[in-house]
Amino acid sequence: MKNDLQWMQAQIVALRDVTPTVREFELRPEMGFAATYEPGSHLQVQVMAAHGKLQTRSYSLVGEGDGQCWRIAVKRLDDGRGGSLAMWRLAVGDRLQVSAPQNHFALDLSAPGYLLVAGGIGITPLVMMAQRLGDHARRSGVPVKMLYGARHAGELAYLDRLREALGGDVVAHEGAAPIDFAAAISALPAGGQLYTCGPVPMLEAVKRAWQAAGRAPADLRFETFGSSGRLPTQAFTVRIPRHDLAITVPADCTLLEALDAAGVETLWDCKRGECGLCAMDVLAVEGEIDHRDVFLSEHEKQAATRICACVSRAVGTLTLDSAYRPDS
Repeated sequence: MKNDLQWMQAQIVALRDVTPTVREFELRPEMGFAATYEPGSHLQVQVMAAHGKLQTRSYSLVGEGDGQCWRIAVKRLDDGRGGSLAMWRLAVGDRLQVSAPQNHFALDLSAPGYLLVAGGIGITPLVMMAQRLGDHARRSGVPVKMLYGARHAGELAYLDRLREALGGDVVAHEGAAPIDFAAAISALPAGGQLYTCGPVPMLEAVKRAWQAAGRAPADLRFETFGSSGRLPTQAFTVRIPRHDLAITVPADCTLLEALDAAGVETLWDCKRGECGLCAMDVLAVEGEIDHRDVFLSEHEKQAATRICACVSRAVGTLTLDSAYRPDS
């Protein structure tokens, strides 16, 4: 459970496809609310998905703002949980319930150097960081480098804007070839910071390279969209003996949402697999856990004794403990 957010209405005033699968939405908040924000900020957006199901999605704010509107970008996921497809069905003039901007990925301008690493739609929170750091570098001489990977060149959203901000210090990678994170980290000045956002496998590779280089953990800042896993998204079964329950988690629903619908109260905060507040004890696994978080260590994931309910899934059946304890 988490405290309620500050919600308001916002109107879609413009739409633009920045790649064949990424659509930008320009949103104007209700009267009296200035659309200001800092790098790393995101909005919570409520959208009506299939079967009349209200979903809440988190979208990073893209690029420097004008104080009047917010811009978010949504990647269409045909095999996702329906939120992106519902967003893509919206038109100019439609209204949405959105939160005031939140920021758990703030940019620190006091470091001696910066490395930005983005994968796919993970570019969205880094666009404004690149713009802000480009200005900062021109004033201070602090080095800034960016690595940006996508499956093919047509999916490198906002590349022109990034090159305008950072020039030749943006290195784009296409295809499945691994990026040499170790070399980029070794070129970063001592005490430099790395900001990264993208799919979980990329984030894990960055974390391994950062740790291998002996860099300070606090200088690695990351955000994930928590939608990528090793296994196909499908329905699975969860047993909770403490509640005498067995539930099915549908393919278009998170474990956290299914538990909430069944009346099993679970603590949560980020809903992106980062904070670990929603981690639950796993009592048994009949199948395999698909860990999609960046909170649990590799050792914890291999042990399969905990799961982050907000993003991680399974194939087969899980038996979980909960925080519920009957009154004595």
